[in-house]
Amino acid sequence: MGYGKLSLNIDEIQILLQEHNLLKSSVSANQKKYSYISYDSRDVKNDTLFFCKGNFKPEYLEIAKASGATGVVAEKHLPASSGMDEYIVTDIQKALSLLSVAFYDYPQNDLFIIAVTGTKGKTTSSYLLRDAIDKASGNKTALFSTVNTVIGNKSGDTFKSQLTTPESLDVFRNMRRAVDNGMKILVMEVSSQAYLKNRVYGLKFNIGSFLNISPDHVGENEHPTFANYLHCKEQLLINSKVTIINAETKNLDDVYYAAKATCNPENVYLFARNGAKTEIPVTLDFVFDSKSDTLSDNEIYLKSLTKKGEKLNLDGNYRIGIPGDYNEANATDAIIAAGLAGFKRTDLLKGIADTKIPGRMEMYSSQDHGTVYVDYAHNYASTRALLGFLKRQNPNGRVVAVVGSPGNKGIDRREGFGKALNEEADVAYLTTDDPAYENPQKIAQEIDSYIDHDKVDVHFNLDREQAIKDAILSGKKEDIIVILGKGQDPYQKVKGIDIPYPTDSAIVKKIVESLNQDTKN
Repeated sequence: MGYGKLSLNIDEIQILLQEHNLLKSSVSANQKKYSYISYDSRDVKNDTLFFCKGNFKPEYLEIAKASGATGVVAEKHLPASSGMDEYIVTDIQKALSLLSVAFYDYPQNDLFIIAVTGTKGKTTSSYLLRDAIDKASGNKTALFSTVNTVIGNKSGDTFKSQLTTPESLDVFRNMRRAVDNGMKILVMEVSSQAYLKNRVYGLKFNIGSFLNISPDHVGENEHPTFANYLHCKEQLLINSKVTIINAETKNLDDVYYAAKATCNPENVYLFARNGAKTEIPVTLDFVFDSKSDTLSDNEIYLKSLTKKGEKLNLDGNYRIGIPGDYNEANATDAIIAAGLAGFKRTDLLKGIADTKIPGRMEMYSSQDHGTVYVDYAHNYASTRALLGFLKRQNPNGRVVAVVGSPGNKGIDRREGFGKALNEEADVAYLTTDDPAYENPQKIAQEIDSYIDHDKVDVHFNLDREQAIKDAILSGKKEDIIVILGKGQDPYQKVKGIDIPYPTDSAIVKKIVESLNQDTKN
């Protein structure tokens, strides 16, 4: 099978950049095609078109040039570009997206793309949807998620994701690989950062889902304000042919009108939990009721309320493979998206009932130290929802939480963690979680400043592995210990370096197995 045309020539580049008013000037030195594109000086071949983006240093271009780069795209002239084709642009991120999609021969045209955004639930909804339709699609459904990227069915076609939505070059390269592997449908998470950084510039979606929004991702390296965060989230609706909105979201008036401004109202679908109050009066197309909500069984009943909803023939009971009442809305979103993509209710039942997500609601049972859960929850909304659900399921035991907060981003998460712990936890172990360039002790102390010590017993241990062990050892039979934030992330991000980390899942599994073996002996 092919791998796209894998080339760009000077005329194509100039036309594309001029059409989007991005080209300030160009200098042609080589007059040849480029057979590779890259923004990483460590990943350059002969005849590479190199992009100077992000925290760029001039020496990166010198390295790229020495390795075979013959063209450069940048926002300003650099001395090292002498002897190279040079394209000076007004916005390097937009240029990277436009030229990447052209280089990989517009792979999105060969995919039916369903995109999901939300402060919480993106990964869950995406996995539920992908697992629900994969078999019915002939195993031709790709997945771009926070956890894993799936571009095919062969060994090596599933790999760990580095970002929720990668750089545009990586997005389109993976799309091309998926198309060449025979994939026909793509389910992808789209973060607010993807729009802030123009990683999906020019990309349109067949279906776009908006799950929810709450204050998060506001900080020095993220969104400057909540208004900007909301604006970036809404771009997914503006760039989707058909949209699905969880009507229980905050800022529904803004979200709903953003969808209607660019989408035929008949192509906007709204859902909510039966009986829920929405911020503004809207006509719901679907409602769902919880039929069972335990640690071992999760089931909803979906009912259509409008003619356009009824046409999808989705009404009925659905078992959900992931426990938690907060996941019921995510499942509803996935079911509606599947129906809009042309799948029948009977196509979905087994896949959605069997869904499991690496690093999400993973359970490990110890004989004497309670039940341990590993989950990726990393903000107030998701942490409170998770801890609250587990507490309701286990009212006689304590909730012990291990938590940290990333450095140099999402500063408001620290207050959110403190608030969630006050509301739903009995014991907290504050530790390290991707501190970046900040002092992890300072981050932990900031979380602690929002905790009511009359409600929560707080411990500090910046060695995350030891903090997890201490928390588990402190547990009694009836307790629940929850390890929050990293899931199956195999790195700690410290001062610009990805330091290998065993993953929360591997650490918990090892500790629990050892404890259970000691008990047997």
